[in-house]
Amino acid sequence: MPISSPGTPTSGSFDRITVLSGGVGGARFLQGLLRLLDRSGSPAAVTVVANTADDIWVHGLKVCPDLDTVMYTLGGGIDAERGWGRTDETWHAKEELAAYGVEPTWFGLGDRDLATHLVRTQMLEAGYPLSAVTTALCDRWRPGVALLPMSDDRVETHVVVDDDQQPSGQRAMHFQEYWVRMRAEVPARAVVPVGIEDATPAPGVLDAITDADLVLLPPSNPVVSIGTILGVRGVREALRDTSAPVVGLSPVVAGHHVRGMAEQVLAAVGVEAGAAAVAEHYGARSGGGVLDGWPVDTADAGEVERVRAAGIDCRAVPLMMTDHDATAAMAAEALAMARDHR
Repeated sequence: MPISSPGTPTSGSFDRITVLSGGVGGARFLQGLLRLLDRSGSPAAVTVVANTADDIWVHGLKVCPDLDTVMYTLGGGIDAERGWGRTDETWHAKEELAAYGVEPTWFGLGDRDLATHLVRTQMLEAGYPLSAVTTALCDRWRPGVALLPMSDDRVETHVVVDDDQQPSGQRAMHFQEYWVRMRAEVPARAVVPVGIEDATPAPGVLDAITDADLVLLPPSNPVVSIGTILGVRGVREALRDTSAPVVGLSPVVAGHHVRGMAEQVLAAVGVEAGAAAVAEHYGARSGGGVLDGWPVDTADAGEVERVRAAGIDCRAVPLMMTDHDATAAMAAEALAMARDHR
């Protein structure tokens, strides 16, 4: 049966759910959402629009970290402890490349993971768009969702940091270098998604938003994950125009990101690291933003009224994804809030 609250008519159900997702946080939220749908016997179709601005070319191979993290996680191939890469991974190719002195040595591709990047690169070089390649890869993993890249066009997030060795006193680096090599341990002065101005949505992306019964923004990074998806031409407009409620879940709890580097990149765009501040950053749909609802963690109950004052429905609920059941409960709270906006 469709997902609906007791006593709610079928018209209040969510048969088409679209999720805008980054990597680890988005993938773990999706696990909980699918568990919730499965428990209820819902036939809901879930479409995931994944960030591709983290993508990078390494050793001649196209690597799509967020797409792969979602695909592996939902397909049962993820290394659950790391949250990325393949389970039962080995690193012989990485070790051999390092022995040859081939850079970058700071970005490692596991032996099992290499196969995915080899197939993707071969298909791209044969002329297939990234969306078609992603569909082909998912034929193996069967993640239980329709997985779409945000765009078939090349977009790469770069981060500007201080560098006294440069004439300008700053330098820009690929997001992966900032995150993997530098571990986000230096302040980010600016975040620049190179190519975003010219990027168009991949096939199916806008339809997935406009035709949805519900759109969810999981607790992914609001700048370098969700933010880049929103930067693709037409995506913000589709979110504003869809008849579906749009509900996001805060990735910031008690003033700190739960995972990743949201605090650093939020500072780079002039947003404080707080649940209410991130909601204001997204904005209310009633005021030209993208949100109808925004659950915050119980630790941030004191920020609920500030979010509501911004025109966004808000309530405090547990938002820590400690296990699949806790994550399913988070998803249930988001669906309950969305029903209030049908």
